[in-house]
Amino acid sequence: MEWRSNALSEFNGVEKLIGILFLSVNSRHSGESIVDLSRLSSAILFLFVAMMYLPPYTSFMPIQIDEGEGEEEENQLEAHKRSRKIKRAKFVDNFVFSQPFYLIIFIFIICITERHNIKQDPLNFNIFNIIFEVISAYGNVGFTMGYSCKRQVHPQSNCVDKSFGFSGKWSDNGKLVLIVVMIFGRLKKFNMNKQRAWKLL
Repeated sequence: MEWRSNALSEFNGVEKLIGILFLSVNSRHSGESIVDLSRLSSAILFLFVAMMYLPPYTSFMPIQIDEGEGEEEENQLEAHKRSRKIKRAKFVDNFVFSQPFYLIIFIFIICITERHNIKQDPLNFNIFNIIFEVISAYGNVGFTMGYSCKRQVHPQSNCVDKSFGFSGKWSDNGKLVLIVVMIFGRLKKFNMNKQRAWKLL
């Protein structure tokens, strides 16, 4: 989809192929980028958001297991269901939310902390850029849309493009919330299913 895009116009065919592969792999891991991500199409950016949200150990293929293992897992599942029914009566469990709901809360809080920037600089501080940054932090990936002085609606004469990410222009409160998101994302497999990793099959 991005073969003829402006973001990759400076590369030849081989460089484009390697660059696309590099970006695709990094959407699940280190978040290093060779192009300005804001110049990519919305469809690709949405795909990157989905890839960053899913944990690296996600599997979409069915896994074959021995019958003995299957029976053992079923027994564990039944025991787990029984214990959950007992725990539902606890008052504290009423305040446990799903992972996506926590992310919605974090995004909502960041939109509040950055409301002035959203109003004054809507092209840089749009909701998608904020969601992209939060999901990247949650997945501990590191992709960022960056910040561009050229996208300012009200240009500032003292604005200078820097090499740091989009969150570098956030307020201190917004950065603090993003730090919490990164810690939350790093520990996500320990706060789900009794400290068991996700199995999205």
